[in-house]
Amino acid sequence: MAAKGQSSLFEAAGLDQSAPRPLADRLRPSTLSEVVGQEHLVGTDGALTRLLGSDSIGSLIFWGPPGTGKTTVARLLAHETSLYFEPISAIFSGVADLKKIFEAARARRETGQGTLLFVDEIHRFNRAQQDAFLPFMEDGTITLVGATTENPSFALNAALLSRARVMVFRSLDEEAIADLLTRAEEIEKKPLPLDEEARASLVRMADGDGRASLTLAEELWRAARPGEVFGLVEVQDVIQRRAPIYDKAQDGHYNLISALHKAVRGSDPDASLYYLARMLDAGEDPLFLARRLIRMASEDIGMADPQALVICIAARDAYEHLGTPEGELAIAEACIYLATAPKSNAAYVAYKAARAAAREHGSLVPPKHILNAPTKLMKSEGYGKGYDYDHDAPDAFSGQDYFPEELGRQTFYEPVERGFEREIRKRLDYWERLRRERGGS
Repeated sequence: MAAKGQSSLFEAAGLDQSAPRPLADRLRPSTLSEVVGQEHLVGTDGALTRLLGSDSIGSLIFWGPPGTGKTTVARLLAHETSLYFEPISAIFSGVADLKKIFEAARARRETGQGTLLFVDEIHRFNRAQQDAFLPFMEDGTITLVGATTENPSFALNAALLSRARVMVFRSLDEEAIADLLTRAEEIEKKPLPLDEEARASLVRMADGDGRASLTLAEELWRAARPGEVFGLVEVQDVIQRRAPIYDKAQDGHYNLISALHKAVRGSDPDASLYYLARMLDAGEDPLFLARRLIRMASEDIGMADPQALVICIAARDAYEHLGTPEGELAIAEACIYLATAPKSNAAYVAYKAARAAAREHGSLVPPKHILNAPTKLMKSEGYGKGYDYDHDAPDAFSGQDYFPEELGRQTFYEPVERGFEREIRKRLDYWERLRRERGGS
């Protein structure tokens, strides 16, 4: 079997075995079957298992949260396929480094040795750097395996994606995290200093990250005195709780704001508060959330409850006046108000339809009877002639037509039979009846 990577003199002498190693490194799987939480990829009928059975894995993109095994699986793939394993990080590598790697891979290819180039954080490469991989992927010089925590659809070139298959790594479930902790106890030959409730809490704190769960376990072993067993409160004090996985500029941000918006639209105040709390807890800017609530008030509640917009603006102002944490309650109240308000997107739909009509029909001149006539020339041209002052008309409604003659009367706004729009519907129906009676249509 061909070599899988360069070994240092340190490793060759066996000194690396006696050097301090993190628990996560010591528990790194040696076969694909030992990888936990990714059965859809490495199980008996997993996608990667099937690829290995075909003797050609092709280039791959591993997409998933931190600590789910992307790097480990890439190493194991190189072993399973007898490819030379060349790992790099996009954070520390540039075009010059890539050129050297491609030259070495081409030299190995001439001797019959393939190269699996693993690129961690591949989304950190810019578009030009990503393009550099393409010819070497196409001619088989390298089999690229890129790992990313970002959505490949947005983070990677379309050309690169078209030459690689995306494999989605999932956050580890509680069973997989619990399995890792059990393995850690076997390696350390001692139980975690936790009672049952605290152990369950530790599993949840890992937040689906296997590496994080093992790091937390190491912290507990270091902190525990001989014979000490931590309860729920003590374990939270000792490890100070790991921050949630949340990137305010990337997928975590967009996923949670989407969930919040849809929970509000779906009239679920409990789910709405949950996602609001998730984002605030992760450090999201409360003013960003206040602005999004204002948007929801206009888009999803609209004229069904015009007060919703007023309340959201007041919540934003309250936060700006009070700050964190006092002002966050005003945002939470606005969130509850929106989730429990009657819903209508009629104003949103009407605005989009009006915009489309304005773009389609161009600069049509309004009818002359509603144009001002400040000069004699304009009066002679008929400006303002025949205008009916609505306050002088019966019911303060003249029924005149205000659309350009070339366009004709249009209907954009269709209020729904919910909330305040039920009353608006009655008004519009009444005015339409008067308009027909008075010849305004």
